[in-house]
Amino acid sequence: MVGQGVLRECLLDPEIDAVLTVGRSATGVKNPKLREIVHANMFDYSEIQAELRGFDACFFCLGVSSAGMPAAEYERLTYGLTMAAAKTLCRLNPDMTFIYVSGAGTDSSEKGRVMWARVKGKTENELLRLPFKAAYMFRPAFIQPMHGERSKTGLYRAAISAFKPFFPLLRRLFPNYVTTTEEIGRAMIRVAQRGAPNKLGAPRKVLESSEIRDCAR
Repeated sequence: MVGQGVLRECLLDPEIDAVLTVGRSATGVKNPKLREIVHANMFDYSEIQAELRGFDACFFCLGVSSAGMPAAEYERLTYGLTMAAAKTLCRLNPDMTFIYVSGAGTDSSEKGRVMWARVKGKTENELLRLPFKAAYMFRPAFIQPMHGERSKTGLYRAAISAFKPFFPLLRRLFPNYVTTTEEIGRAMIRVAQRGAPNKLGAPRKVLESSEIRDCAR
């Protein structure tokens, strides 16, 4: 769902010259700026690595729900899959900015009780250690789809459908916890272009929902 929104904003932005998507299925989007690679094995990019060179940024939006999933499998699909892509891209594009969609509540200590939060924390920490030009962790909380984006997770689709009438109220009551797919996409583009300094000018590497919204503005 997030990837759909981010792709839309990238294709709309006049400062972006070209977009490449890599996924297990085609997006169905047609645009002269867009090229797609349908790739079955998201743990191994050796067959397509020649096509992954020359990019300024990667917006990594793949992810799975931890609901009902064994810890080992969730770690394989979260940490393992992410790092397979990141290490390949870092080697091919050392001047790249890498932006990872994590989640609110991620455990940077990797020692907390919540399994998914520990795994996300481990993933974030490892990404920040890679020698990219820059890497940023986006931690959205509740995400509102704006332009027909749909989650592949049935539980998320049901929750979004149930809460849809209350989106305006949620944004007023909890402005620091609600972002939209549009805001996430815009924020990723701006951060890739200009970084993410705080109000004092110091760099930030981890951005929570309110900071994502600030960057989108």
